[in-house]
Amino acid sequence: MEISLSSIDVLIILIYFSLIILIGIWISRKTKSEDDLFLGGRSLTWGVIGLSLFASNISSTTIVGLTGAAYSSGIVQSVYEWISGIPLIIAALIFVPLYLNSKITTIPEFLAKRFDRRAQVFFSVITIITSILIETAGGLYAGAIVLKTFIPNLVIWQTTLVLALFAGIYTAYGGLKAVVYTDSLQAVILIFGGIVLTYILFEKIDFSLETMIASAPEGHFSIYKPIDDKTLPWPGLFLGVPLLGFWYWSTNQYIVQRVLGAKDIKNARWGVLLGGFLKLIPLFIMVIPGAMAISIYTGIENPDMVYPTIVLNALPKGLVGLVLAGLISAIMSSVDSTLNSSSTLIVVDFIKPKISNITSNDIVKYGRWSTFILMIIAAVWAPMIQYFGGIWVYLQQMYAIFVPPIVVLFLIGVFDKKGNANGAYLTLILGTILGIIIFILQQLGIWNIHFTINAGIVVAISTIIFILTSRMFAPPKIEIIENFTFQRRLINQDNDTSIWYKNYKIWAGILFIFIVIIFITLFK
Repeated sequence: MEISLSSIDVLIILIYFSLIILIGIWISRKTKSEDDLFLGGRSLTWGVIGLSLFASNISSTTIVGLTGAAYSSGIVQSVYEWISGIPLIIAALIFVPLYLNSKITTIPEFLAKRFDRRAQVFFSVITIITSILIETAGGLYAGAIVLKTFIPNLVIWQTTLVLALFAGIYTAYGGLKAVVYTDSLQAVILIFGGIVLTYILFEKIDFSLETMIASAPEGHFSIYKPIDDKTLPWPGLFLGVPLLGFWYWSTNQYIVQRVLGAKDIKNARWGVLLGGFLKLIPLFIMVIPGAMAISIYTGIENPDMVYPTIVLNALPKGLVGLVLAGLISAIMSSVDSTLNSSSTLIVVDFIKPKISNITSNDIVKYGRWSTFILMIIAAVWAPMIQYFGGIWVYLQQMYAIFVPPIVVLFLIGVFDKKGNANGAYLTLILGTILGIIIFILQQLGIWNIHFTINAGIVVAISTIIFILTSRMFAPPKIEIIENFTFQRRLINQDNDTSIWYKNYKIWAGILFIFIVIIFITLFK
């Protein structure tokens, strides 16, 4: 299916690219220090933090995948989107003040302060490898495939290279501030384009929810799936999804870095909560359009063609260009975030500790070179993914191996004041080995349990390992307990309770209520 872009469509896309370039140039002139490059000068406000959290998480495959799944198999995969608000609420309550009080630049640094260097190195290495080989390269490849769906003449390796170069250059020179400002623009484009598309489709079914529901197969609008379901069995909703979400939203450098760059705790918290509210939107502008398309565009066999079909048939000239700009935005916002976070990890966690007299200018130089090198690696690896389809699926499942022990170190480690460095290290080793064993058994057909359930099982066992092994060694020092574990005062730190709408806890409660309402409505 080939698209013929009108002149106004091309103009809109060119305007988008021009704005990104101008933002990158403007920010790069002000990027001079380590904090500027990696944390936006620790000056980010809540609006750009929230918009950037939303945009960096939404990829082109998210847009196409959610719409296609809602058309072909139901809305269950939307759970990963709107339930994100729960780990973000936990982050606002506990982890935002813990991180910002610690004055860290990377999340693995927090593990070094709470436990020791071993935990920091382990987590940092895993994060860098998965960010570049899975997140960045995967985002480039998937984005190129999506664009090729619209424009078949595109060459995959050339497209991935152009996308990587474009994102890499403004990220290397503008740093985190360029990332969050461009992400904010991209978020607005994504949301606006999605709203317009949803309205046009809703109009086509005469604004009738009954028509939409009646056209879908039974159970299409339910997130309750049997235990043997390959997409998301119901136990995975409670065991795996919240835990994987906690890792992603509260401990993943790729996401949390813009929170670390916040002006203060108050802005960080409000930004996190804004991100939580924004994550409710994909259900309505990405999932619902796929469901509405069932009664409008019948007989689409390939789910990945649902979104292109909707765009090409429903949108007038000009809006097609806007939607394509939105797709490109989704690609860029994911790639720039992973490049910036990975270069930060390399410099702060590995280069900086090795060079005692390193200057701020040297750190900026190493950061930019790291970004370019990682950009090249991702751009070279991305086209190769097409030859490793089966392996690529395995790599995605590997998250269920590495995530559980990391979740335990953060989620249990900040509450268990007897948890110590040796317990953390043994948990990382033994928990990861357990995850690998389960993964191998899965591939041999011996262990046929969904990865979300496996994640919950490994977290439970890793928790037991952490608690028991920590008791075999001396407890951490008092200053570690006071500064890097949960204290009740953290929840109210820098919270304005003078007027109800300035109290972040009230808005956290409202967000939680929205999530519960959606859950109850769809769990049927």
